[in-house]
Amino acid sequence: MKKFGVAIVGTGWVSGEHIRSFEMNPHSNVVAIVSRNKEKGKAKAAEYGLDDCKVYTDYDECLKDSRVDIVCICTPNHLHAEQTIKAANAKKHILIEKPVALSWEDSKAMKKAVDEAGVVTLVGYVLRWNPLFMTAKNMMHQGYLGNLYYAETDYFHRVTESYPCYEWTCKKGVGGSSLLAGGCHAVDAMRWFMQDDVVEVTAYSTSCRKDLEFDGTLVMILKFKNGAIGKIGSSYDTISPYIFNLHLYGDKGSLQNNRIYSPEMIEGQNDYMTIPVTTPDSGDVTHHPFPQEIDHFIECIIEGKETIVSLNDAMKTQEVVFAADISAAENRPVKLPFV
Repeated sequence: MKKFGVAIVGTGWVSGEHIRSFEMNPHSNVVAIVSRNKEKGKAKAAEYGLDDCKVYTDYDECLKDSRVDIVCICTPNHLHAEQTIKAANAKKHILIEKPVALSWEDSKAMKKAVDEAGVVTLVGYVLRWNPLFMTAKNMMHQGYLGNLYYAETDYFHRVTESYPCYEWTCKKGVGGSSLLAGGCHAVDAMRWFMQDDVVEVTAYSTSCRKDLEFDGTLVMILKFKNGAIGKIGSSYDTISPYIFNLHLYGDKGSLQNNRIYSPEMIEGQNDYMTIPVTTPDSGDVTHHPFPQEIDHFIECIIEGKETIVSLNDAMKTQEVVFAADISAAENRPVKLPFV
C-alpha cells in the first residue's frame, strides 16, 4: 500500500505533534511543510529528521505537488477557511485544527467546497481520543450511566505570554473568542457525549483581563432536542492550572471526571469510585492523543469513510459556538439550527 504524502501548513506549537504522529503511522509520511518563513520551515523539518521534505513559502505551489495527498492545516484560526477551500479544490484530504473558522459564512463555504470535492476531513478535536473520553464512552455503551439528562463540560485555560500561540490567540480577528480560541473543545465534548442536536443556546460573558480583545469568560446553557440540558464554561481569565471538566448524569449513574457512581452496575457501591485513567488535565499539546487521532484519520482515508469528527460533524459544534457568542453579545436565547 502506498504511503500518503502529508503537507503540514504552519510551523507553530501544534504542528510538531502532527508531524510526529503522521510519521508514526505506517501509511503516511510528511513530504512538505508550508511556512511564511523558509528558515522556520527548514528548522521544523530538521527538528523531526524529515530528510525528504520540501519547504514551501507559497501554499498554492504546495497544493500542486503531486506527492501531497493530505493537507494538515495548523495555522492561526483566521486562515483556516481559505486554506481549506483551496485544499478541497485541489482534491486533497484535509485535517483542520480547531476551530473550523471564525464565521458561520466561512464555515458554510468550507463545507460546500469539501462536499463537492468528496475528500475525507477531520477537525482537530483531539480530546475525543483521550483515555477518559474513550473509557466514559465505553461505560455509557455498557449501560453504566443510562440515558443522559444533564451534563457539564468546562474549558478553563489561562493562556499567557508563556504560550507560543498567545501572540495571536488573544486577538479577536485571529483567535475569535473564548470559545473559538479554546472553549470549543468543551462544546465538542458536550455534543460527543449527549449525542443529540442542540435546539437552543443561552449564554452570558464577562472578563477581567485587559490583554484579550474579547470577553475571557463565557457560560452557556444548552437545550437538546430530546429535552436534556447541558452547561458549558469557557474561561481564559481563570487564575488556576488548566481544568477540563467532564460531568455526565444519567438515569442509572453519574460520572464526574474520572469518578464513576453506578450502583445498579457495581454491586454494593455506596460512593464514587475512581477510574485509574489518563484525564485531559493539561493544555500542553504534547499531552494530547494526536497519534490516535491521526491513525483514525488515515484509516478512514484508506477505507473511504467519514471520520468521527469530520467537517460535517464539526459544523454542529461551530453552530453552538456562534450561537453562544451571539446570545452573550445580544442578551437573548438563540434557536438552532441556523436558518
